[in-house]
Amino acid sequence: MASYSGSSYKSKAEIDQLRRSLGAQENVGEEEEKTYKYPKSVAFIIGNEFCERFTYYGTRAVLSIYLVGWLSYTESDAALVFHTFSMLCYFFPLVGAIIADSYIGKFKTIFYLSVVYVSGNATISAGSSPLFGNSYHRTVSLLGLLLIAIGTGGIKPCVSAFGGDQFILPQQIKQLASFFSVFYASINAGSLLSTIITPILRHDVHCFGDHACFPLAFGVPGVLMAIALVLFLAGKPLYVCKEPKGNIVVKVTKVVSHALAMKFRSQEKKSHWLDHADDKYDKTLIAHTKAALQVLVLFIPLPLFWSLFDQQGSRWTFQATHMDGGLGFYTIKPDQMQVVNPLLILVFIPIFDYGIYPFFAKFHLLKRPLQRIATGGLLSALSFAMSAFIELKLQPTYPYLPPSGTGQLRVFNGLGCEVTMTSSLESASGSIRSLDALQVNISISGSDDSTLQFTTTPACTQFPNKKFSGNVSLQETKSVSVFLSTSSGNPIASQVPGVDFLVKLETGYPQLRVLYNLHPFQEELKLSQGKFSQTLILKEDITYTSLSPIFKTGKFTVTLDGSLVTNDLKLETAGVYTLIVHSNNSGTIAGLVTVTGPNTVHMLWLVPQYVIITAGEVMFSITGLQFSYTQAPESMKSLVASAWLLTVSFGNLFVVLVLHSKVITNQVWEFLFFATVMVLDMLVFIFLSYFYKYKTAEELEEVTEEPVESPPAAAPNSEETN
Repeated sequence: MASYSGSSYKSKAEIDQLRRSLGAQENVGEEEEKTYKYPKSVAFIIGNEFCERFTYYGTRAVLSIYLVGWLSYTESDAALVFHTFSMLCYFFPLVGAIIADSYIGKFKTIFYLSVVYVSGNATISAGSSPLFGNSYHRTVSLLGLLLIAIGTGGIKPCVSAFGGDQFILPQQIKQLASFFSVFYASINAGSLLSTIITPILRHDVHCFGDHACFPLAFGVPGVLMAIALVLFLAGKPLYVCKEPKGNIVVKVTKVVSHALAMKFRSQEKKSHWLDHADDKYDKTLIAHTKAALQVLVLFIPLPLFWSLFDQQGSRWTFQATHMDGGLGFYTIKPDQMQVVNPLLILVFIPIFDYGIYPFFAKFHLLKRPLQRIATGGLLSALSFAMSAFIELKLQPTYPYLPPSGTGQLRVFNGLGCEVTMTSSLESASGSIRSLDALQVNISISGSDDSTLQFTTTPACTQFPNKKFSGNVSLQETKSVSVFLSTSSGNPIASQVPGVDFLVKLETGYPQLRVLYNLHPFQEELKLSQGKFSQTLILKEDITYTSLSPIFKTGKFTVTLDGSLVTNDLKLETAGVYTLIVHSNNSGTIAGLVTVTGPNTVHMLWLVPQYVIITAGEVMFSITGLQFSYTQAPESMKSLVASAWLLTVSFGNLFVVLVLHSKVITNQVWEFLFFATVMVLDMLVFIFLSYFYKYKTAEELEEVTEEPVESPPAAAPNSEETN
């Protein structure tokens, strides 16, 4: 999760800075603070934040799998949509801050955009249900995502600042600190719970006849957002609502644009190009803008970190769908792996603060914030190098999809004896044991109709040395099947209608198709495992079932109309199988053919890369927030906070551009590309850092030539990237 810093990590430094910025006396007594009651209104704001964060991270947790599993995007296109959504979520805070500070105030901004937010949740939940026809699912879902991005992004910079407005400063400075502690705890609680719960709702609940329940997975977060809106409105009589005073981002934009215009018009030389704006703007604003720009220059390389970090919700989630999450007593859902990051954040913050940083400080390492930021970026690159290694191990388990110029043929033997196949097709020949299959890849352009010849072995008791044939229609880039069975006492070869589906389900469920040669015919095939059972109905006039998801993994007992067939049918995570069943007066036998291998690499192998990128986040994101807050003039802290949010937006934009280009088609090389670019990016950052001079709070105050009033909205805000 993006920067679960929590105020406890930086509270002392931030509170001291806040005291100075508000002109608070260091000796504000506890008795004086106690004369002001703790504002009851903040309880509604904290409850609102818990529900909103539950909504956002709950929606985000299942989004990638929804895009692939329900909307039928490819993994690359789904990642593109996911990062476009993330980009917008971190662009609209800039818009929300301008609206709140310059026009309608924080309360109205939060209220109006929360209504947009709720409508977005309702839209995507409806889009994931059968309420709309198949042709509208994508349109409705994408509209819902856009509304959510506008809502969550627009209220992001307003809620914590609105909470700060409820306190009287500097008299309630300690109470304000406790508010931020509880506020950020509510962020952690909401996001952690939703990342655990929504994948369970998606995976374990079946609705509308589907194997997953995305309407519920999106609907529950939507209900929480509606509750967030109700809670926020319930506190209206208690709120302190301050009038908008103008947005510093707008002011700085005007100063910069005017300075640039005057620089090109004027022949006068100035010590700094921003000084050309002194004909219209006061020197304090210009001086503060200069100081802020020195920090913002260091932000230029930072978006690349978020390009890697936010792929936890896209590429890393897709990686988890190709892995085995079984623990024996529980199966980890792929989208639940995202919960590792916030859990580790809570553990790592004190470890880094009291262990790692002091240890390295003994060797004069990691003492300065910019050193930590660069190290965090390099760690994120290392995590992606590990992702590439894991991907290399996963690729052999992926389904083989016939490339252009190739078709695929599988011949399943449902007879009670071995047969030999011959044909005029290249490589389409060989022996096929009973209840087994022969798979061949054939060069083909377009389509081709061919004849296959078969001969039973002399040992076949029912029809020894029997010759028979069958026709097959092959298709380029497709896989088709032929089934050998009996009719009227003679062997026959017939093509199974349609094409074979080879792709694994993103849910991790195994898929099973049954080919049956039953004499006498039996109708009900049941798979049982403990209290679980699933029934497949067979039809007498055909010899096959459709490919069906089986909502459990492990060993199954198989019965036909109550009679035991086998008690050793093993279906593993995401495998694609064909079960061949043969019966005659002598009994019933069955054989299982693996069409696409199951996920064999365990999901816990992803933990090391999560550990490394989370360590990188602690050093990069948390340190970066503290650095940008303490190194910016007080009047510019809102500007720097907005710029920090934009680094997240631009980072996701870079991912969108890379994926949209489709230049890199191999996932291993894509991971290595991001790792390499991140290393080069951090070298640029190290170069820029070399020339940066740290400033104390006193030095930042020196640039002020006249008092600058700063509203409590400038209170420390660790939620910038939450």
